Amino acid sequence: MEILMTGATGFVGSYLRVYLEKKRNTIKTVSFRYHPDQYFDFKENAIVHLAGKAHDIKNVSRPSDYYEANFELTKQVFDSFLKSEAAVFVYLSSVKAVADNIDGVLTEDIVPNPQTHYGISKRQAEEYLLSKELPLGKRLYILRPCMIHGPGNKGNLNLLYNFVSKNLPWPLGAFDNRRSFLSVENICFVINELLETKEIPNGIYHVADDDSLSTNELIKTIGANLSKKSVIWKVSPFGIKAIARMGDYLSLPLNSERLNKLTENYVVSNSKIKKALKKEFPVATKEGLAITIKSFNKI
Repeated sequence: MEILMTGATGFVGSYLRVYLEKKRNTIKTVSFRYHPDQYFDFKENAIVHLAGKAHDIKNVSRPSDYYEANFELTKQVFDSFLKSEAAVFVYLSSVKAVADNIDGVLTEDIVPNPQTHYGISKRQAEEYLLSKELPLGKRLYILRPCMIHGPGNKGNLNLLYNFVSKNLPWPLGAFDNRRSFLSVENICFVINELLETKEIPNGIYHVADDDSLSTNELIKTIGANLSKKSVIWKVSPFGIKAIARMGDYLSLPLNSERLNKLTENYVVSNSKIKKALKKEFPVATKEGLAITIKSFNKI
């Protein structure tokens, strides 16, 4: 299959390109910028649209940056897809297009109510794609992954790794939470299956590994993979939150947004996508985390 991929130099894109090429696909990578009234002439069989602006935890981005990269560009690429001979369009959205905070388990049935410019711009793109009538023979898949991790990914997992590897006590043990993770290998597997299997219905699919973990369990998992004993302190949440609020203004390692990401409940269901694929994911939750954790030691 000939596949056009946007965002191929990003974290997911760099893995997906290799993954799809191993399946004997021909990948064309293109870097798009939003320009009003621009049209793209696609000749490929499928389009995987990964390009966009990720959530900025430092809050230095302009709101317009999100809407141009995540909504306007997606709109342009999809309009060109509708006029082209390409048969499949895969769009990488985000669970943040639905909600920033959730109670219970996030499923595709929940009415979206994003609160950030990142989430709103992703949801606007989804709404636009869903508003268009697909020509006969074309397929559309909107994927909402949770936090994707893998070797080379620097994020909150790296922060936790640094705590454990330096034998520092984890001070957030008093926070009781559960959240979902997603191995980069599993998201690549899902996209490949969607490209290859015509019988999978169009629509929105949440993507997450099978199991959710608490941050305390994650700390223990990191310790086990480093052959270190994890030290978890249950410091008063009130005091921790006060320090995080100070971090909002003093550029401390811990601020309110990072604290929320480390301690929030965010469990995502993968039942719809697994039912559609009729296959198990290739990488188990803790197996994928172990691969990511061990890669940090090489950085």
